[in-house]
Amino acid sequence: MGELRSIAASFVASGPSGVAVRTRLKGLTLGDEEVLRLVGAHLGSLASRDLKARCRDGLEHSGEAWAVRKRELTPASSSRWAGSITKATHDQWALARRCQLVYVQNLEAGIHTNEDRLALPVGQKGTKTAPGGYRSQREWHAKSRRLHVLEDRLTAARADREAGVVRVVRGGKQLARTRHHLEAAQLTESAWRGRWEAERWFCQADGESGKRYGNETIRVSPDGEVSIKLPTPLAHLANAAHGRYVLACRVTFAHRGGEWADRVVANRAIAYRIHLDTRRGRWYVTASWQIPPTPTLPIEAALAHGVIGVDMNADHLAAWRLDTHGNPMGAPRRFSYDLTGTAVHRDAQVRHALTRLLHWARTCGVKAVAVEDLDFAAEKTREKHGHRKRFRRLISGMPTGRLRARLTSMADATGIAVIAVDPAYTSRWGAQHWQKPLTTTTRKTTRHDAATVAIGRRAQGHPIRRRTAPPPHDRSDRAGHRTVQAGTVVPGREGTRPRIPGPRTRSVGAGRGANAGNQNAQHRPGRSAEHETWQQDSLPLSLQER
Repeated sequence: MGELRSIAASFVASGPSGVAVRTRLKGLTLGDEEVLRLVGAHLGSLASRDLKARCRDGLEHSGEAWAVRKRELTPASSSRWAGSITKATHDQWALARRCQLVYVQNLEAGIHTNEDRLALPVGQKGTKTAPGGYRSQREWHAKSRRLHVLEDRLTAARADREAGVVRVVRGGKQLARTRHHLEAAQLTESAWRGRWEAERWFCQADGESGKRYGNETIRVSPDGEVSIKLPTPLAHLANAAHGRYVLACRVTFAHRGGEWADRVVANRAIAYRIHLDTRRGRWYVTASWQIPPTPTLPIEAALAHGVIGVDMNADHLAAWRLDTHGNPMGAPRRFSYDLTGTAVHRDAQVRHALTRLLHWARTCGVKAVAVEDLDFAAEKTREKHGHRKRFRRLISGMPTGRLRARLTSMADATGIAVIAVDPAYTSRWGAQHWQKPLTTTTRKTTRHDAATVAIGRRAQGHPIRRRTAPPPHDRSDRAGHRTVQAGTVVPGREGTRPRIPGPRTRSVGAGRGANAGNQNAQHRPGRSAEHETWQQDSLPLSLQER
C-alpha cells in the first residue's frame, strides 16, 4: 500500500461578497424592444472594439492606456457607458488569463500522466492511487503520438502566456462552434444568427453611490420605473428629459426585494444588466450589488449543536446528522436532482436540492453543514481515464464549483455555516468503518451514507474510524482507554457498561431465568475461584492434640 497523503485541516467557508437578483421586463412595447436592440448592438460593437485593443496591449497595459481607451469611447457613447465598457473588458481579459493558466496546468498534468504510463510495461495493472500501463501495443503507440501533440500544445500555450496573448470570443466559443453544426443543435441559420447577435450585445452599467437611485446610466426607481441613458448617436430616440428613454413596463424584485429597495432609497450603488433570452423571447433585468462579508464563526462555535455531513454525488446529495460526539442520529436523508438538460435546468435542480437540505438543517437545529472541498481538475484528465469515457463524463458533469458557490450563498442567508473538509479517503474509510455497523434489518446503509458520517466526523476533528486499535494484551493497563467516541470531560467515559442480569438467550428473557443474577450457578468455563464459596476443613485429631 502506498503512503497516505496528509489530510488538510477543515475550515469554515467564507460567505458571498455580492448579491444578484433578476426579474422579467413584462409589458414592453415594440418600440421599447427596438430601442433596447439598437442600444445593445451599438454598445456591443464598441465593446468588441475595446476588447480587441485590450488584447493587443497584452502585458504592457497600464492605467494610462485604460484612460486613453475610455476617452476614445466617450464620444460614441458617454463617459459612464465608456467606463462600464472598459471595466467589463478588463474583467474579461483577466478571466481569460486565469483560464489560460488552468489550461497550462491541465496540459502539464496530462503530459506527466502520459509519460508515467508509457514508461510502464504494456498490460501492467494499476493501483488505486496510480494508473497502470496501457492495455495494448496499439494503444501505447497512439498515446506516444498524443504525447507529442500535448507537448506542442503546451509549448504554444506557454509562449502565449509569456507574451500576454489571450484568445477571447465575445458571445462564447461554444456558440461560435455551433454555427458549423446547426443540424445537431436543431437550429436554423437565422435562429443561430439571432442568438449570436444577442449574446454579443452590451447593455450593463455599474452603480455609483451618491447618485440618484444608485445608478445614472440604467436607473430603476423605487416604484419600478426603468429608464436608460441613451448613447450620443441614439439620443434622438429619447422620450424623456436629458436624453433618457423610459420603458413602458414596471419591475419588481421578488427575491431580496427589501434589500434592493433600501439601497435604492439610500442612493447606494447598484449595477444593472438588461439582456434578451432568445429561446423564450423574453427580456430580463439583473440587479447586483456588493455586501459586506459576514464574519466567519469559529469552527468550535459552528459545531456546538452538531453537524450535518453531506456527500455530493452525480444524482443526489446524501446527508446524515451527527451529534457533538460524532455519532449519527436518526436516519440518513437523500436529496435528488437531475443534471441533464440545459444549464438553467441544472442550476434550478441544484438550488432546489440545496433548499431542501438547508430547510432540514434548520428543522434539526444544526448550525453547520460539512461538505467536501472537491476539485476534480486532476481526475478528469483524459490521460488518466482515457478508455473510461463514462466515468470521465460522470465526473465532468458533477457541478462542484456551482454547488459550492450556491451552498455558501444560500447558507449565509439562513445563518448556517459551511465547513469544508479534505475529501481524501472519506468514501473508502466511511464504507470500511461505518457502512456495516449502520446497516439494520430495516435499513440498508449505502456507501454514500457512510461517507456522510466520515465527512461530518472529519469536520468535528474526530477520527473517521469508530474505535482505536485495541491495546496490547500484556500492557493493557498502560495503553489507555480504547474508545475515542467521547471526550475527556464527558462523565462516565471510563466506566463500565451497566450489567443486565440474566441469560442472553432468545427463549428466556433477561432477568427471568432460574439462576438469574447468580453467575456462579451457570458453571461458565474459566470462572475465577475468587467468586466461588470456600470453607476450610477441620484439622486432623493428631494435629489438634499437639
